[in-house]
Amino acid sequence: MLHGETVQSPLPMDLPWWMPDHVIFFGVLYIVIGILGAGMAYCAVKAWMDSKNEAVDH
Repeated sequence: MLHGETVQSPLPMDLPWWMPDHVIFFGVLYIVIGILGAGMAYCAVKAWMDSKNEAVDH
């Protein structure tokens, strides 16, 4: 990727990591997406475990 070109893809291997503004923006973006994904996974597993335990109790 040449200096001044636009980002072709948001995939990590396609980003110009030598540009500080890209590092900050996409770093924060990937951290937020990771936290949201972990929270959703936690809620899904907790709901599954609660429904499994509720089915056994009744």
